[in-house]
Amino acid sequence: MTEEEHWDLEIKPEGNLLDLKLRDVWHYRDLLFLMVRRDFVSFYKQTVLGPLWFFIQPLFTTLIYTFIFGNLAAIPTDGLPQPLFYLAGITAWNYFADCLTKTSSVFTTNAGLFGKVYFPRLIVPLSIVVSNLIRFAVQMLLFFMMMSIYWFKGATFHPNGYLFLFPFLLLVMAMLGLGLGMIISALTTKYRDLSFLITFGIQLMMYLTTVIYPLSVVKEKYPAYVWLVSYNPMTSVIEAFRYGFLGQGTFTLLSLGITTLFTTLILLAGIIIFNRVERTFIDTV
Repeated sequence: MTEEEHWDLEIKPEGNLLDLKLRDVWHYRDLLFLMVRRDFVSFYKQTVLGPLWFFIQPLFTTLIYTFIFGNLAAIPTDGLPQPLFYLAGITAWNYFADCLTKTSSVFTTNAGLFGKVYFPRLIVPLSIVVSNLIRFAVQMLLFFMMMSIYWFKGATFHPNGYLFLFPFLLLVMAMLGLGLGMIISALTTKYRDLSFLITFGIQLMMYLTTVIYPLSVVKEKYPAYVWLVSYNPMTSVIEAFRYGFLGQGTFTLLSLGITTLFTTLILLAGIIIFNRVERTFIDTV
């Protein structure tokens, strides 16, 4: 008699639509960390300043926003120091935008790799989300440094207990960027136009988020458009971020709860669509 064979991993051509393949992702977790390292090293390998760009980009963006929106346009910042207000929004927005932008091109940029060897395709978008945490951590350090500077200068802002929501807010941003990115990545296998629209679309989405203005200003001066900004899921995240660390922001647990529910649905839809498309995308890319 032949002894029954046992396999650590079984590759099937088709599976259940709701099979998220999370067990396969855990099995290939070493590959995940290798890809995170690859993304970080390859992106800054031939740059002069290297990881210093993590500081330079948000710092210069903050200075420009302060000059244009704070001084020229005179948009209120809820009584907070303008650079601190803008840097808080930029730090949160950059992480979400990076996750969305890079994940949205996973299929087209990795077509050669996907066509040669098997591994759970979810590893690639997950590695993007994890590698972006490094940049986010450096920018958070810059944010804390600026908070310290203004604290010693006597600026009035009041961190509170809601700052302990920070890990949860980070998770929501990662889930939202990952979910939307995977949906767009799946669609770009057939509709390449989306790859040209994604950068433009993210810029428009930023102006509908409270990165450069507080939600309180929209409610006061433009009440007819409050729904347009409030329905943006990143608005409640950024407002909660500012409220926890700086003590100012139009934040409610209800709005954050709605955002969390929406984000969870988007992530599940993204994983299902991504897993469905990855079976046949190599024939269309």
